[in-house]
Amino acid sequence: MALSIGIVGLPNVGKSTLFNALTKAQNAQAANYPFCTIEPNKATVAVPDARVDQLTAKAHPKKTIYASVDFIDIAGLVRGASKGEGLGNQFLANIRECAAILHVVRCFEDGNITHVDGSVDPLRDIDTIETELVLADIQSVERRLERMLKMSKGNKDARAAADIMAALLAHLNEGKAAKTFALPDNELFLAAWRELGLLTAKPVIYCANVDEEAVTEGNDFVKRVEALAAERASGFALICARLEEELQGLAEEEQLEMLSSYGIAESGLVRIIRTGYHTLGLCSYFTAGPDEVRAWTIHTGWKAPQAAGVIHTDFERGFIRAEVISFEDYMSHESEAACRADGVLRVEGKDYVVQDGDVMHFLFNV
Repeated sequence: MALSIGIVGLPNVGKSTLFNALTKAQNAQAANYPFCTIEPNKATVAVPDARVDQLTAKAHPKKTIYASVDFIDIAGLVRGASKGEGLGNQFLANIRECAAILHVVRCFEDGNITHVDGSVDPLRDIDTIETELVLADIQSVERRLERMLKMSKGNKDARAAADIMAALLAHLNEGKAAKTFALPDNELFLAAWRELGLLTAKPVIYCANVDEEAVTEGNDFVKRVEALAAERASGFALICARLEEELQGLAEEEQLEMLSSYGIAESGLVRIIRTGYHTLGLCSYFTAGPDEVRAWTIHTGWKAPQAAGVIHTDFERGFIRAEVISFEDYMSHESEAACRADGVLRVEGKDYVVQDGDVMHFLFNV
């Protein structure tokens, strides 16, 4: 399960610069003019996890595989994007495939970097983007409602689902996000809801992009964005995209030294990944052995068979039991045999809720 994050925002807010830094690849052209990104850029990035490094050092596997995150850099949206302004809504379709939206907001003044609206106002910028997302959702719901009404003639259940869709449309027309719509217990409607992939139903991480002077404590712009994120129970991350890009090409020790000089303990990538995991309710478990050490991403609260299914659907279908060692116990014992002898290797069944950091082996039969 790869975490998929779509990076959105107005032109010239630092999206492509951030993308370059996060992916360690200069394949998203960052330039001082709107629409420099003319194709959605996608890159799969390994998720830094010190626990994977420690497991690798202990198990000496033939290969190590980290969890991954897909970053998709969407061209800068402008007012009217949902109606085809700028590069139009072709890019909005790419966001529908993402699990979450990273909304990059400009929180710095710089006379050398043009702002499409002539001044820096993060809340106005957020409203511009979110209005376009609502308008795009309205178009999607209108089309789906039209189809549902045609199919509902003489069908009581289908008509009930169409009525709920009409209520959703009214909700969106009031300027409200789809995520604030109370979902009913109606399977026909819920099936349509899942297929629509509504943009405003997705979790949002507001990413305040600052200059080097504000990277430690933020500024007044940042405070406004952080307050809005808290009000909406959304994720929030503070980052200096320019600094993150400068870090690329440096050795690890040099990167840590530069971050330390700014009073920062970790890179923007780590902060955004952590915020993304928290926002989406994700965690990781591990498999470890002489062949491979690997991190697997699951939803917090998943039971052992569901977690096994991330490796292969047969593991879930034929699940028998799981052998589980906590990360701390695994690292504090000489070997798995020692864990077993000491009683810290547990055998768990179908109802076991997997914990973040569990080291697991699955037994199955199909």
